[in-house]
Amino acid sequence: FLSVTEDLVRRRAEHNNCEIFSLEEISLHQQEIEKLEHLDKWCRDLKILYLQNNLIPKIENVSKLKKLEYLNVALNNIERIENLEGCEELKKLDLTANFIGELSSIESLKCNIHLKELFLMGNPCTEFEGYRQFVVATLQQLKYLDSKEIERSERIKALQDYPEVQGKIREQEEAYLLKRAREKEEAQRRMQEKKDEKQKQMDSKLGCDSPDSPQEKPNQAEADGEQERCRTVENDDDEDRKFWEEPTPYTPESRLETHRYIEEKRRAKGNERESKKREKTVWTLVTAEGKVLNVNVPKLHFSLKDDEENNQIILDLAVYRHLDTSLLDVDVQPTYIRVLVKGKPFQLVLPEEVKPDSSSAKRSQTTGHLVVTMPKAKEIILAKQKVSASIKHSDCNTQQKTTRRSGQVEKLEVDPSKYSFPDVTKIIQEKERTGQGPIKLQPQKVTEVKK
Repeated sequence: FLSVTEDLVRRRAEHNNCEIFSLEEISLHQQEIEKLEHLDKWCRDLKILYLQNNLIPKIENVSKLKKLEYLNVALNNIERIENLEGCEELKKLDLTANFIGELSSIESLKCNIHLKELFLMGNPCTEFEGYRQFVVATLQQLKYLDSKEIERSERIKALQDYPEVQGKIREQEEAYLLKRAREKEEAQRRMQEKKDEKQKQMDSKLGCDSPDSPQEKPNQAEADGEQERCRTVENDDDEDRKFWEEPTPYTPESRLETHRYIEEKRRAKGNERESKKREKTVWTLVTAEGKVLNVNVPKLHFSLKDDEENNQIILDLAVYRHLDTSLLDVDVQPTYIRVLVKGKPFQLVLPEEVKPDSSSAKRSQTTGHLVVTMPKAKEIILAKQKVSASIKHSDCNTQQKTTRRSGQVEKLEVDPSKYSFPDVTKIIQEKERTGQGPIKLQPQKVTEVKK
């Protein structure tokens, strides 16, 4: 069964900074709680406690909550009012839609002198003849019963008729308790029948799974497995239809059985979903022969750019803008790149071999895309190296000649291999030398200037 846990209480105490010792109000509705405990030790200062729409069969472990003013246990499986004598400040009690048939148990509320409002709508005891008169006469401190104000004249009349009404209530209570005893026996018998039926089904399945016949072919086994799955789905649908169409009495046992059935179905669906997820996670990235495949499971747009100028390959993968980088796993290999996006693989075979150690992966600040830069393994093509070497040799010769002729200082190049074309400055110098003309012309110009 599910009970009140400390973790649950702390989570529901967010408004109190998750502190439970000073908690004054807490809501634990719709938590499938089947046992009420621990709250009287952890939350002594509670004033308001919401426990509606759970599976609580008994009011217990609340008698130490001296400051409790409002208790809501509507829509539970409570059959008797008890253990509330210690709640000295209790002003409002909501027991709507429970299974209280023992109406005389309200006499235990006489000790709660501050109790002003009581809700018993939807309980079997409200159908008893003289129900309202009995409650009004028994609990004289009440101001409202089932949202209806108790008039002074109504209380006087109820007190006058109390002995007669009390006798009628006792008779109806006894009849109801006998009926409940039969319902409990019937519920136990039905549960036992269902257990036996399930056991038979399990035995028959085990018998079918281990036949004495020789081993079947794999294809035949797969086909049989598919048929078995279809048959299981059909059986589940039939079982579901039978469960919901079968008429059952509205009792605590049937309500609990319905909850168990729904929970079992939910768990089975969850397990099926998990198994499907596990099946889907098997992707073929490399064939048995060792061939790397192109895979795009996350279905992302991408672009692969060959940057010849910088001798590198750039992959731009359009991952989601707000995806956390911790959910990305990049693996660069010499011939391919693999990126896991939330566990789903993206794999691409590269057109040229790259250097994994020198590669880098970054997120774009504008688009959020993943940009992976991978330098190529071959830095310089051999044909270019020969050309640059010959040019370098010719450049050196021309430089030597010009220095000899002009007498200028020789300039040392830092990396002459980068130049694949003649130096423009040297061409201009040669032109100036040839364009000076005969030596005879030079003094004539000078004399002209002197005159």
